[in-house]
Parts: sequence; structure tokens; C-alpha cells
Amino acid sequence: MKILFTGGGTGGHFAPIISIIEALRVLIEEERLVGIEFIFMSDSPYDNDLLIKQDVRFIKVGTGKMRRYFSLLNVTDIFKTIGGLWRAFWIMYHDFPDVVFGKGGYASFPAMFAARILGIPVIIHESDVVPGRVNQWAAKFAKRIAISFPESVKYFPAAKTALTGNPIRRGVLGSTQEEAKEIFQLEKDIPVIFIYGGSQGSKNINDNIIDIAPEIVKFANVIHQCGKNNIEEVNGRLSVALEKSSFKFRYHVLNYLDENMLRNVSSVASVIVSRAGASSIFEIAAWGIPSIIIPITNSAQDHQRENAYSYARAGAAEVIEESNLTPNILLSEIKRLLEDKKRRESMKEAAKNFAQPKAARKIARELLSLALEHSS
Repeated sequence: MKILFTGGGTGGHFAPIISIIEALRVLIEEERLVGIEFIFMSDSPYDNDLLIKQDVRFIKVGTGKMRRYFSLLNVTDIFKTIGGLWRAFWIMYHDFPDVVFGKGGYASFPAMFAARILGIPVIIHESDVVPGRVNQWAAKFAKRIAISFPESVKYFPAAKTALTGNPIRRGVLGSTQEEAKEIFQLEKDIPVIFIYGGSQGSKNINDNIIDIAPEIVKFANVIHQCGKNNIEEVNGRLSVALEKSSFKFRYHVLNYLDENMLRNVSSVASVIVSRAGASSIFEIAAWGIPSIIIPITNSAQDHQRENAYSYARAGAAEVIEESNLTPNILLSEIKRLLEDKKRRESMKEAAKNFAQPKAARKIARELLSLALEHSS
């Protein structure tokens, strides 16, 4: 039996897929099933080492991208898309999967198209409030549709749509404060502010937090994930900003946090400042930590802004529009949350209520059921 996964080559698509594969392995072991193979089809492996570790076979299928603005690349990418559709069809015809799971994104289009032509059952998952074009199209023939945010239901047929939440990595959950304080050398008895920019980091958030770094370290520890490509610039600016501060040892900047480090940060963070990607929001919700969410202004379908306000409506976060973001406003919001214990407790409870810790298992169960049905 074969289960094929497909999605755009971003962390927001890749991490949930890995989470579902982990959940599938647990179900397979519980039900003592054998001979199940996992395949990932996309234009890039995103993290080839992790695919190898998870024993997932990668199949590269390139495709074009249809941009929402005028570009000559839209013309040349038509031929890339046609080539990708043809390649995906023949690969899946000869290497017939029993079910296809689609996360959306332009890189998932060839596999989803081939699945439709070949009559292979499809399950799609939409991470964001506003679905992308591929998922809106695939919803017409998908057997099951899983959504992360309740507002998304209006975009899909209600009869086959279920609110599951966004699958999160098991490895980011569960830790102890003692371990975290030792790893990050945190000063005891003062709060911890976690700046969560995602794997790429956020230059805008980096710039604003650096400007207020001398003020923040007077009352808090800071753990700042700045992004792999930003570390040199951030370290350089911080060395100047904190040069005269006697509390500069409280500021900890890292280019990237792996699952182990994220798990440890979650046990000590008092407030998180984050972008509004679905994966980040659902991790923060699972951790039950009050947050300040700053959505990207120009995200596709304005999905980050929609995600942020959906989470804020649940009472779990404050939102600062990027157009309103200034160092002083960010500092004021951080202080306000730290000084309002009652508000923080309310936000913690709302975050835990919003979280869907069993999302990966729910989706894995449906995938396994469809695959078994199709292979019988």
C-alpha cells in the first residue's frame, strides 16, 4: 500500500506532512499493519535528511508558478507546468498510490491533477483561513477536506469538510524549565520574550526588536530567532545597540531553532512575538503562551492577516498590523502583557482551547481508512 503526499516546498506545507507521517506510523504500529510506503512528490524535498530519516521516498516533479502579477515568467512557466503534469501522470500511473494527500501550493498541482485523472482518492488540508487556488480547485473532487481555522468552512463543501486544526510536530511539545534555563543560560525570576520569526526570520520584526533591545533587557530575557540569512546583520546591530547595556547577557540570538530547542523555549516563554503562519500559530496555541502576532502585509490571499485575526478572535493573541508596527508600539504591547497577569492567564486558556493537538492523528486515520478501502 502506498500513500503519496504533495505540497509546496515550504516549511508551512512540509512540517504538517511530516507530522501526519509520524501519526501514521503510530497507527500502523497499533493496528499491526505492514507493507505501507510513504512518498513525497514536489518540486524540491525541502529537507532531504528528514525525508530519509522518516523513510519517505522523494519524487521530484517540477512545475511552473502562476503569479498574481504580470510577468513573462508566467508564459514560460506554462510549459514547465505541462511538463510537470505529464511527468506526474506517468509516474503515478506506473507507481500507483492508494491515496493522495495534498497540502496545496503550486508544487502540488501535478500530483493532484494526476490523481483526478487516475481516479485516486484525495484528501486535502488547508492550513490558512483563505485557501489557495490549488486547494479550492482540488476541493471539487477531494473525498475529504481538513481545515485549520473555522472560518475556512465557507470556502468548501460542508458535507465533506472537517475542522481538524493544523498538524504540529510532536518534537516541539514537552520539556522542563530547568533544561531550558540551562541551555539558554537564562537569568532566573524575570520573564522570557521569545521572538519567533520562523526559519527564514522576519527582517521587519528583527529591525523593530533590535531598536528596543536596550529597554527590553532591563526587565526580561530575550530569545530571538532571527533567520538563517540574517544572523550576521542582527549580531552586528545588537553589538552596537547593547554595547553600553549592563544587561546584554540577557539577550540570546539564534539563526534557527530545531525541534529540541523550540520545545525548551516553549517551557519558559512568557510572551511570544510571531508572524502569522498557520504552523507558528498552532504551535503557539499548543504551548498555551500569550502572543503578539504581526502578519505579513503582502501574503497571498492576505492569509496571514486572516489567520492572525481568527486566532485573536479566540482571545489568544494581540495583533499588530505591520503598517502600524513601530518599536515603541511593540515595546508598549510587550510591557502591557507582562504587567497584566489576568490577561495572560485568559490568553493561555484561550490558546489551549484553540489548539487541536490531535490534528495529525485525525488526518492520519482518514488517510489510512481511504488507503485501505482503495487497496482492498
